[in-house]
Amino acid sequence: MSGISECLSRFNGHRYHVYNDWARREYGGRLQKVSIDAGFTCPNRDGLLGVGGCSFCSNEGFSPSYLREQRDINAQIDTGIEFMRRRYPRSMGFLAYFQSYSNTYDELENLKRIYEAALSHRHISGIVIGTRPDCLPEEILDYLAELSARMPVELEIGIESCTDEVLQECLRGHNFSCTQDAIRRAARRGLFITGHLLLGLPLETQESLVAGAKALARLPLDALKFHQLQIVRCTRLANQYRAAPGSVPLLDPESYLDAVIDVLEYLPPHVKIQRLGSEVPPSVLVSPDWGMRLHKFPAMLEARLQVRDTWQARLFENTTTEPRKPDRGRSKLLPAT
Repeated sequence: MSGISECLSRFNGHRYHVYNDWARREYGGRLQKVSIDAGFTCPNRDGLLGVGGCSFCSNEGFSPSYLREQRDINAQIDTGIEFMRRRYPRSMGFLAYFQSYSNTYDELENLKRIYEAALSHRHISGIVIGTRPDCLPEEILDYLAELSARMPVELEIGIESCTDEVLQECLRGHNFSCTQDAIRRAARRGLFITGHLLLGLPLETQESLVAGAKALARLPLDALKFHQLQIVRCTRLANQYRAAPGSVPLLDPESYLDAVIDVLEYLPPHVKIQRLGSEVPPSVLVSPDWGMRLHKFPAMLEARLQVRDTWQARLFENTTTEPRKPDRGRSKLLPAT
């Protein structure tokens, strides 16, 4: 992308590619994700790789409260849609968002039963599946590719960091090569792939973050989510922080936005940005509260991009991204009433 004028024209007046702008063009309106907890676990919790999960992981901090109160999938969807309709009355449709833990970590037949239960809901138009890169065997990717021929299917892969030392420090249980392989295999099937990055993890540096951004720019990603590291109670990181706060150097809002920009500058222009941060209930938060709501982040990022006189893809080398198979069904919506 040659300059700011081209950027603003391409990104609908923004300095980065906003996912919701793309969704409105692609689907005719906003698609809202309705979170579901289907009772999955994780190989880093059940003993296969480890117990207790990654050092930062606490599902309690990132899931709607109703997911802890209801086990029936359709009841969760009903509650979620009721909430979303109040908050986003102009939503075009709703996607079943399997959010909690690793939502491909099960036998294929059981996954089919669970996914189809959500997709049978009359208000659901497609599916979003959050998982780890080491929980994506070929048969599951093949099944998701079949689903994508008739509805939007989004695969959300937890990258967290592109630096092996950082992944090892936070007890992630896999390396970046595993993430690269999972993204490539999913892309070969035409799946819409969103990566999830967690900024501010121990041992991550500005240099390693930029190196990771360059590596991500070569991968066939469709979208990216940014979250800031927040220390949540009942985690290994919380214990470490309480014992030695200086061992977990936390980002403040300005340094976090700079870290986001350091990644954005190297991303291809087609990569949509879905989230710029996260909110954790104060009751479970151990690290200092920034004292701001998530809806303020976009304007803050735009302002910071302007101060730095930069934009998404400013440093992107357009010959580096790996080719991907064209999507087969992400513009097709299931009927939803």
